[in-house]
Amino acid sequence: MACSAPAPSEPSGSSNSGVSSLLYLRSPSYRGDDVRELQARLNLLGFDAGREDGILGERTHAAIRDFQRNVALVPDGIVGPVTLEALMRIRPVGTGPGRAAVREGELLRRMSATLEGASIAVDAGHGPADQGAIGPTGLTEAEAAALLAGALFDELVARGAEPFLLRSGPATPSADDRARRANESGAELLVSLHMNSHDDDQAEGASCFYYGREGYVSQAGQRLAEHIQEALTGDLGLKDGRTHPKSMPLLRETRMPAVHVEPCFITNHREEALLRTDRFRRGVATAVGGAIERFFLPESAESKQGEGPARAGASLASAKAGGTPGLPGLPGSGARTGAG
Repeated sequence: MACSAPAPSEPSGSSNSGVSSLLYLRSPSYRGDDVRELQARLNLLGFDAGREDGILGERTHAAIRDFQRNVALVPDGIVGPVTLEALMRIRPVGTGPGRAAVREGELLRRMSATLEGASIAVDAGHGPADQGAIGPTGLTEAEAAALLAGALFDELVARGAEPFLLRSGPATPSADDRARRANESGAELLVSLHMNSHDDDQAEGASCFYYGREGYVSQAGQRLAEHIQEALTGDLGLKDGRTHPKSMPLLRETRMPAVHVEPCFITNHREEALLRTDRFRRGVATAVGGAIERFFLPESAESKQGEGPARAGASLASAKAGGTPGLPGLPGSGARTGAG
């Protein structure tokens, strides 16, 4: 836990670098774009500030001190005008990825090739105190997310994983609280479930989001999002709203690969009706669970599995239902697949 730093030893001042001219470790931690810029700069210079999440925690504090030692400054962990000037004066060698991107790439290569025993954080978006969007017949985003989270929890247990829910019961934890719990629990992945919404009640389809900002994306998050999006559109026949980088707090502040999944528009009459059915929710859970399992495979094994039994089984079910992709018997399933 961050402890308050002693009184700052560097004078404060103004700066046009994008980084605040006085940052140091404290509780609660400094947060924001200025901290994220600082982390990105340190990582690019080879000082491991950790994930560029915009939170000045222990790892970023250690990187600041390491940098200060290397440039013969007092290693007090305080970013004032003197430290900031030194940071901006030193040019990175080349334009390659920073330490955070390199470390995430290594994490992907070392990741276990099995879902068995993996700790997975499952987040049901919103909550009783924050219902989110509401469908035409009154289904709330919070209710639909909780039902989908329960189905995904059961699916992951059946596949041998060890999932846990970040929201249950009457609580509506903040994004910060959810991220903190996922980090402290040592989760290997995080899947946050939400619904999309739009003023146009014909808007439909699935989208997935992973952490990204200008100059940086989470490689692992992007790969997981692409697996889930492919499963939702290919296996269930949902319209393809594609994957997108986004700097949402839960994606930004978690240390593990994390995705924000919106399988449906709750404001669409047909998709709201699907969300009310256990069959569809189990279909979404199966698709997401299978995608997570593929994520854990080495990339060479993934390409082979793409033509394997899981895909063949889905094709067989589709053929038995009259050649329409998606879940047999679901009205409209697979009717509008394609880029949107």
